[in-house]
Amino acid sequence: MPFFSRKTKNFTAEQPPTVEQPPTVEQPQTVEQPHFTVPQFGTFSAEDAKGGADIVASKTALVCIEFQNEFITEGGKLHDAVKGVMESTEMLSKSVTLAETMRAAGGTVMHVPIMFKEDASDNPNKKLGILAGCADGKLFTEGTWNSEFCREMMPKDGDVVVTGKKGLDAFPNTTLEAELKKAGIETVALCGLLTNCCVESTMRTACEKGFNVVTVTDCCAATSAEGHAAATTGTFGMFSSPMTAEEFAAKVKTVEPTPTQQEAVAEKPAEAEKPAVD
Repeated sequence: MPFFSRKTKNFTAEQPPTVEQPPTVEQPQTVEQPHFTVPQFGTFSAEDAKGGADIVASKTALVCIEFQNEFITEGGKLHDAVKGVMESTEMLSKSVTLAETMRAAGGTVMHVPIMFKEDASDNPNKKLGILAGCADGKLFTEGTWNSEFCREMMPKDGDVVVTGKKGLDAFPNTTLEAELKKAGIETVALCGLLTNCCVESTMRTACEKGFNVVTVTDCCAATSAEGHAAATTGTFGMFSSPMTAEEFAAKVKTVEPTPTQQEAVAEKPAEAEKPAVD
């Protein structure tokens, strides 16, 4: 029988076990993130921040916050609430004296009033906290006696009146920072009302912006002695150099500019001519 006709056994080859394939994982699409430009917050760069600088009158502003009839004067809606602390610290008379000291030394005095429309439509958060109280009580209404500066702290020639304050901090949406830059201010000394509200809020921002910050403790007032003390002996020291009006006035000094070479030569007395020798 031919070779090719022989019967052979048929073998069935074993198939390898089926390996279960892992599910296909879809790769997430790359989403392009929007690019945000972070606005500059500081007035000074980190390298140029003025904290701890010498207090030089020509580079210092006394910022007087809310010396208005609503607080300061008998008949103001909030006068009775702050009267006790005002009297205990003698803040009004001390503020008047300190402002005169600043002017005489060549410093800048700035006044920061707050005022609202009668319907509180410009109040930035009229249903929360102290701003709700301003709205409900119709406090500091523009165009009224209540929102006017008190007689004792009326701005004088050369003073700066900051406009736009509607909230608690004197910086947002006001002319304060622009006025400080324009005057070349490095040290901001704060006084006014309320110690633990608008003064404290402004202090924190001034510190974050890189100013050298002083809080004049006995030129401020709050609605309670406890609230006043909590700020002057607590938070003030975290964001400023707290000092009394007397201590601050002693540090204010006028630095005479260094004369140029031409000015120095002009000021130098001429030498007397020597007689000719025969």
